[in-house]
Amino acid sequence: MHKSGAIIHTLLAVAAVLAVALPERARAEALVVDLSNHLVAITTGFTGTNVLLFGAVQSEGDVIVTVKGPDQDMVVRRKERKVGIWVNSESATFRNVPAYYASASNRPMEIIANSQLYNDYRIGLEHQRFVTEIDDKDRNSSDYRDALLRNMRAAGLFNQRPAKISFLSNQLFRTDIHFPANTPTGTYTINVYLIRDGRIASVKTTPLVVSKTGVSAEVYDFAHRYSALYGIIAVIIAIGAGWIASVAFRKR
Repeated sequence: MHKSGAIIHTLLAVAAVLAVALPERARAEALVVDLSNHLVAITTGFTGTNVLLFGAVQSEGDVIVTVKGPDQDMVVRRKERKVGIWVNSESATFRNVPAYYASASNRPMEIIANSQLYNDYRIGLEHQRFVTEIDDKDRNSSDYRDALLRNMRAAGLFNQRPAKISFLSNQLFRTDIHFPANTPTGTYTINVYLIRDGRIASVKTTPLVVSKTGVSAEVYDFAHRYSALYGIIAVIIAIGAGWIASVAFRKR
């Protein structure tokens, strides 16, 4: 069976469960969602992956999905040309920045609801609230914020525009969440909003874990637990490799 056929088969199975197998109380839920995989395993050869999010609504409405990685602090520096050389000058520190952020919707978000609702629920990049510490008195913090968003989009960690949510019927929907090769590890929060008449009718939250596995996980853990020792070993290995290479070329 082709991949698309398997996905449709899965969604039809979900519909059958919702319609028959679930008790009345569960069937009364306005929104039901799940993931094809709740773990993204990053191995040595990890090049990125897609996770399927699928679900069903009890009655018609719009669906918006947000995927948020663990918060972190980020520094954005402004470069200046001095004596013919580009150097870092002033900077701004942003706190509570998600390491990853993506969204998806079945229709353009500006049609589904107004910006006040998105601001209240922090839906969309422009409605994220970052704590900003800036040491550049000559520039507005929005300049640094724009640079932060631009850098994260270029790295593939913030999506350029909301992905598409497809409805396979009046009730069943699906979307793919893409995680690039440089996806940070940690616990991600996925929120699914059902919106009717510009208001939130239901919200479902599900976690997703991005974790290193195998040899890369052991090296990563060792490097963080024993950073000094890891640095010494790395230097020794580099020196040894250089010495071996020099001996090999000398013999030739």
